[in-house]
Amino acid sequence: MPTAAMLDDLPKGAWIAMMVIGFIVFWPIGLGILFYMIWSGKMHGWNRNGMRSCSSQFRRHRSSGNSAFDNYRDEALKRLEEEQKAFGEFMERLRRAKDQNEFDQFMAERNAQTGSPAN
Repeated sequence: MPTAAMLDDLPKGAWIAMMVIGFIVFWPIGLGILFYMIWSGKMHGWNRNGMRSCSSQFRRHRSSGNSAFDNYRDEALKRLEEEQKAFGEFMERLRRAKDQNEFDQFMAERNAQTGSPAN
């Protein structure tokens, strides 16, 4: 495996450790590693959603060397992404329904206290 490919496969924690060590040994090395991490996108996606989308896009384009497996993997990933999107939409509908229910309850209690009819 080429050295560049091995470096790209390192987890973010290893890059951060190399950056800290670089700053300790000679600060321009640490600064160079920091700039590389920002330029290459390794610093992008500190939140979970960004990280997940970046890694799934990167892995989707890597070939395993077996086209049948690659097709199966791509279909499975597409199906999982669709399920994730549908679940996210479902959770958003639940949050909106809960918010509406809480608002309706608030309005009912407020109207009961003031004695005014509900709109």
